[in-house]
Amino acid sequence: QVQLVESGGGLVQPGGSLRLSCAASGFNFSVYYMTWHRQAPGKERELVAGITGAGDTDYVGSAKGRFTISRDNGKKMVYLQMNSLKPEDTAIYSCGVFFRNSGYWGQGTQVTVSS
Repeated sequence: QVQLVESGGGLVQPGGSLRLSCAASGFNFSVYYMTWHRQAPGKERELVAGITGAGDTDYVGSAKGRFTISRDNGKKMVYLQMNSLKPEDTAIYSCGVFFRNSGYWGQGTQVTVSS
């Protein structure tokens, strides 16, 4: 079955950086478009970034220019490098994949940006 396990979250000061990781299993990872999403308290989950199996990337909104999504197909890992973090980036971040007509997300990792 599809499993996605995120790690790397934590507390960081404004302007700081974090690198999130997501370990994937249960599907042919290298051919699937992988995404990072986030959900802030009281808000709906929103797409942050996506990456094709070949490494082409997409970014949404405030992630552009600050966040970098990448992947290692051999390790079945997807990453999100987040720089210049702002308090409004505080959220639970999860990776996702749309597999066999269903969306899957991991449990997520908490990112808190605060001084």
